Amino acid sequence: MKLINRSLCLMGLIGLLASCSPEPVSEINETANLETNVNIVQDDDFALDVLDEINAHRASIGLDELRLDTSSKAKAIEHTIYMVEQNKMSHDNFFKRSDFLKAKGAEVVSENVAYGQRTPELVVAAWLNSPSHKEAIESNYTHTGIGVAANEYGINYYTQIFIK
Repeated sequence: MKLINRSLCLMGLIGLLASCSPEPVSEINETANLETNVNIVQDDDFALDVLDEINAHRASIGLDELRLDTSSKAKAIEHTIYMVEQNKMSHDNFFKRSDFLKAKGAEVVSENVAYGQRTPELVVAAWLNSPSHKEAIESNYTHTGIGVAANEYGINYYTQIFIK
């Protein structure tokens, strides 16, 4: 019995020493690139439908129609894509957009943003139900640009820039 115990202890000690290696264990440091290139596309037809809704409202209260402006449209699209990429609705960097448009000749600049509405009628209704957004729609602006883009789940983000 003593022989068996000693043999087992000796085998355990040999196994322990054999499993300990003087070589350092190399660690594998792998990183994953979680960045994806999502192709975010401006929905021009939807944006024109939003403009039609805005202009119908303006006409109903005796205001002139807003005309499309390419510079404010470009900035609205740029900001809408930014919101989709950030996955948040915001007015981030509004003053940069405003300064850019003022350098192009705009006297006054304002902006409405929205998220989630599924139709042009619903986004305009949401803006008209908000006093500050309604004020922008009903103010004495002459031109506008609208950006509409959806995230990967099909949820729309909107930016409308008003200029005079």
